[in-house]
Amino acid sequence: MTRPDATRLVMKFGGTSMGDLERIRRAARIVAAEVQAGRKVAVVVSAMAGKTNELVAWTDGAGRPAQGIPLSDDEYDVVVASGEQVTAGLLALTLRNLGVAARSWMGWQIPILTDDAHGRARIDDVPGEVIGAALDGGEVAVVPGFQGVTRDGRITTLGRGGSDTSAVAVAAALGCACDIYTDVDGVYTTDPRIEQKARRLEKVSYEEMLEMASLGAKVLQTRSVELAMAKQVPVRVLSSFIEPDADGVLPDKGGTLICDEEEIVEKRIVSGVTMSRDEARITLLGLADRTDAPADVFTRLAEANVNVDMIVQSQSRTEGTVNLTFTTGRRDAARAAELMRAAQAEIGFDEIRVDEDVAKVSVIGVGMRSHAGVAQTMFRALADKGIKFQAISTSEIKISVLIDAAYAELAVRALHAAYGLETV
Repeated sequence: MTRPDATRLVMKFGGTSMGDLERIRRAARIVAAEVQAGRKVAVVVSAMAGKTNELVAWTDGAGRPAQGIPLSDDEYDVVVASGEQVTAGLLALTLRNLGVAARSWMGWQIPILTDDAHGRARIDDVPGEVIGAALDGGEVAVVPGFQGVTRDGRITTLGRGGSDTSAVAVAAALGCACDIYTDVDGVYTTDPRIEQKARRLEKVSYEEMLEMASLGAKVLQTRSVELAMAKQVPVRVLSSFIEPDADGVLPDKGGTLICDEEEIVEKRIVSGVTMSRDEARITLLGLADRTDAPADVFTRLAEANVNVDMIVQSQSRTEGTVNLTFTTGRRDAARAAELMRAAQAEIGFDEIRVDEDVAKVSVIGVGMRSHAGVAQTMFRALADKGIKFQAISTSEIKISVLIDAAYAELAVRALHAAYGLETV
């Protein structure tokens, strides 16, 4: 997409914004203000806060299939996709109550076409003609997020946080920008609950936001940022706790624009500090010092869809062996350890240790590409607080360290101060 269509807009409201009828009415007033301003609007909605968890619990309560019937998440998707269907219908009804022409569109009606990986489907295509015609006809299109349909007509869901991805996909199909309304008023230099001096960023590059999302920031789902970057969809993160004035005009919305790096004139060396407690460290002690041993380990993990992040290999006390340490998400740790234990004889190691009392702290910024001394500042700030790191991983625009979980918040505050982010 070259330049977004300024007459069209996709707006997305999350579960907190859809939490009850009064919040749905507030969202409807915000949508109505954009319509009054002359925009052709599509709205993507999440389920009411907590509703998806309830629906998932119901599917768990139904039990597993009997012997001889294959395990599949296709009916799971039918159940959990219903939460967004409810809020889409309620928002459309509320908009009509305000005098705004509106209609809900299910994922299969647009259609939002996905692969058949039920429970974690990926979007293949979103034809924009039908919904675009509805917008051009003066109707607000309300779309349930999180859901799609396979090419043979089965309902799918996109995984937790999938409504963000739905919204960006619809915006790409319509050739316009995407406003994500949530319970925060933008992207901050770090979590304000940890550091009171955190500052809201006016602009963040796609690359920075992708790193932030994958490293612990909860503002946007990682896949939505990937899609926005691939399709060059401008995304703005805004607070849903705003109100149009008496004339139905929205106040200055502020927020944070997620955009191409070239649109950011002043590139900060570091834009943010993130923290993730969803980490586990796994160590294979006494691993045979063969050139193919690490490949054997990580091939088995990859085949089981276990994502690995940090990797450290060190010498063991026993001659001819090494210690191999890697990190993975805490939810994958038990499965990864089970895989390793089951293949211990084939891989060739003495002992496995799993530590879930760890956290990953990261600094992120596109300015790292052209500035030296970023790592030195990080390690000096941690050393001054007596914080030891257990592993490191880097990219062009981020440095991550694994530390004891007890020091995570201290590390975030120290790094936020060390890079002067309170003055952004």
